[in-house]
Amino acid sequence: MKKLFLAATMLGVAAGLASTAQAADCDVTIGLVLELTGPAGEYGQAGAKAVEMAFRDFNDAGGVNGCKIITDTRDSQTQGNVAVDQATQLVNIKKVPVIIGGIISPMSIPMLTSVTAPAGVVQVSPASSSPTLTELGRQGKTNGVFFRTITSDALQGTAAAKYAVDQGLKKIAIVHVNNDFGVNMVREFSDAYKKLGGTITSVTPYNEKQSSYASEASAAMAGDPEALYLVSYPVDGATVARAWISAGGPQKFLLNDGMNSEDFIKAVGAQYLNDAYGTSSGTTETDSTKYFNGNFAAFSGGIKPDAPAADRSYDAGAIVALATAKAGKGDAAAIKAAIPQVTDPNGTPIHAGKDEFAKALALIKDGKTIKYEGVIGPIAFDQYGDITGPFRLWKIKDGVVTTTGEISAHEVGQIKASLK
Repeated sequence: MKKLFLAATMLGVAAGLASTAQAADCDVTIGLVLELTGPAGEYGQAGAKAVEMAFRDFNDAGGVNGCKIITDTRDSQTQGNVAVDQATQLVNIKKVPVIIGGIISPMSIPMLTSVTAPAGVVQVSPASSSPTLTELGRQGKTNGVFFRTITSDALQGTAAAKYAVDQGLKKIAIVHVNNDFGVNMVREFSDAYKKLGGTITSVTPYNEKQSSYASEASAAMAGDPEALYLVSYPVDGATVARAWISAGGPQKFLLNDGMNSEDFIKAVGAQYLNDAYGTSSGTTETDSTKYFNGNFAAFSGGIKPDAPAADRSYDAGAIVALATAKAGKGDAAAIKAAIPQVTDPNGTPIHAGKDEFAKALALIKDGKTIKYEGVIGPIAFDQYGDITGPFRLWKIKDGVVTTTGEISAHEVGQIKASLK
């Protein structure tokens, strides 16, 4: 009898293990290649936590036919060659159908052109804003696999120019990171700023990870500028700003979205940034916004919901998860085809969080399309994987970033058209 009982017990354990193994086998692995360290590390850390939160909510809602979405997260170290190497491993060895990343354009572009587009693997970037990504789509070089949850700098540069002029910053020096993001942002800004009546006294590029930027700050002083337009990332940006201030530069700044950062403000010194203005890809508040703002800090271990790239990283994760559910499997081509069906302007509105995702899964099971209205607002992709949305206008005062207004993509488009 004992032998029979033992045999039955062993059979039960074996069945349980087999069931567990089967459940694990059906999980879908999504690759994340994010800047967890290096100059853009603050972005990547917030982004990774936001994607994890979206997947947690989705899995709690039921997942992909009862199976989970799990992540294989890699650190690009904010180096393009490392990003490509990590993406290659994920695609060729782990066979992931989707890569979320990079955060910044100099990581996303080489991954797209060298890895994901040739392999037909979906790539979703939460915060890569370079116009080059749109141009690659126009040239047919993205294989249709690229999507991003941030607006292009082709519009943000114009929004920044208008904001600068409106704030009385009419004679500006520019210091910018010497990569695709920095060069494109400055080009778009400069064209609009000069046509709006502003004067650019100097344009000084810099290379990343230098211990000092004193020579760049000194060069930017030429022409007696009234302010500095700094296009950078928090770590290097703080070093440039300190060098500018130490050299006697005016304590007036125009900043790109990445400088909307507590680390940047603390590193420079809040007392030097009371005349600092900036633009960011904005949001249209939805129930998703409220949910994310109310829950992200607790989930992430204290990262604030307004941390750079956090909100749009949740949306990137949510769209990938919902598209995978629509596809019914971890297949790149099926997920690519499903993305428009979960962001369909005519679909049933769905917001962030477990309960909303459960509602979405029921609709998907019934063969219906949904319209994911994200943390950054309703999201719809054009043929190049781009979105449109408002731009947030902000100011730093006493160490706190406050919103001063908003300018819509339509308004920016009108400004661009009027300046031609």
